Amino acid sequence: MENIQTAISEQLNAQMVQWRHHIHQFPECGFEVNQTADFIAEKLESFGIEVVRNIGQSGLVGILKNGTSNASIGLRADMDALHILEQNEFAHRSKNEGKMHACGHDGHSTMLLGAAAHLAEHRSFDGTVYFIFQPDEEHGKGAQAMIDDGLFERFEMDSVYGLHNLPGLEAGTFAVRPGSLMASESSFEIEINGIGGHAAMPHMGVDPIVVGSQVVLALQTIASRNMSAISETTVVSATEFITDGTVNVIPSQVIIKGDCRCFTEAALAKLERRMGEIVAGICQAAGAEHKFTFGHAFYPLVNSAGETEHVIKAAQQVLGADKVNGSCEPFTISEDFSSMLRVKPGCYGLLGNGVDSVGGCALHNPEYDFNDQILSAGAQYWVQLTNNILS
Repeated sequence: MENIQTAISEQLNAQMVQWRHHIHQFPECGFEVNQTADFIAEKLESFGIEVVRNIGQSGLVGILKNGTSNASIGLRADMDALHILEQNEFAHRSKNEGKMHACGHDGHSTMLLGAAAHLAEHRSFDGTVYFIFQPDEEHGKGAQAMIDDGLFERFEMDSVYGLHNLPGLEAGTFAVRPGSLMASESSFEIEINGIGGHAAMPHMGVDPIVVGSQVVLALQTIASRNMSAISETTVVSATEFITDGTVNVIPSQVIIKGDCRCFTEAALAKLERRMGEIVAGICQAAGAEHKFTFGHAFYPLVNSAGETEHVIKAAQQVLGADKVNGSCEPFTISEDFSSMLRVKPGCYGLLGNGVDSVGGCALHNPEYDFNDQILSAGAQYWVQLTNNILS
C-alpha cells in the first residue's frame, strides 16, 4: 500500500530515531519546554517550514502551504514530560534528573516532525498544513492555553487531529472510534466543618468523620442509581480523607478529595450537580457546614464522525485494514486534546506501542520507553491523512 507520496525513507526514519533519542534525553515539564520547542522549531525551519513561536506560552505552530486550495488541517503533537525519575539504563536515558518522557510525547513530536519533513520535500497535497506542537498536556492546561492565545483564529484550520501511542496494543496496529474515545477527568474537594470535642462525649458536638463517611458512601450511588449504565458511564473515586483529629479527639474538620470520569459533557454536568446535592443534603441533616468545589482538568474527548472516517481510511492505507480497529472500546484515561475538539471537528487516534519488552511497558512508568519501531508508521500515517484530506 505504500507509494512514493507517503512512504517514509530509510534515511528519514534513521533521523527520526536520532531526534527522538535527543528529545528523550532532555525532558521538560509543563510549560517549561523551551529547549524542546527550540529543537523542533529549528528542524521545521530547516525543512523550509514557517514557524510561529510562543503560542500558549511555549507552544509553536509550523505552517506549510502548497497549491491553491483554501482547505487546511491541523496536526497536533505534545512536547512535555513527567516528573518521574527514569530507571532505564540505555544510552538515551534522561539527563534531567527527576524528569522523563514516560508517556511518549518525545515519540509523538518526532513522528510529526518526520511527517513535516516528508511533506515539505514531496508537497503532494493541495492546501495548508498546520503542525501544532503543544506544551503541558499532562496537567491538562496546554491545549486550552494555545486556544486562548488565538490558535484557531490565527491559524484557520478546518479540522484538527491528534495521535497517541498505546502500550499493550500490538505495534503497528491502530485503535479509534467515533464519539467518546476518552473520559473527562475532574477533581473534587469537600470540606466538612463540624464541632469537635472529646472522643468520650461525641453527643456534645457534630462529628465530621461520621458525616464524611456518609458522604463517601453516598457518592457511590451516583454511578449506580443516577447515571445510565449504558449511556452515562461514570467513575467516582474518593482518594483522600483528611482530618485534624487524634487518638481521643473528635476532629472539627474533614476534607475529602477525589477524582471523577465521564464520557460526555452532559453526564459531567449531571454528576457535578448530583454531588453537590448529596453533600449539601447530608451535611444539612447532620448540622454540619460544608464547602464543595468541582474542577475540570480534562473534558471528555469526543471524535467527530466524518473526521474519524478520514482517520480510519488513512490508517488502513498505511497499516492494512486488518490492523485497524475503527470501533474500539472507550478508555477512562484522559487527554487535553479534548479541549481542541470542543472548538474544531477532528479525531484522536491510538497507535500500538507494542505488547512485549519493546513498547509494552505501561505509560507513566519509570521503565517506559517509546518504541522506535513505530516512528515510521506514525509519520507515514500523518502524511497519508494529509494527502487524503488535502487532495
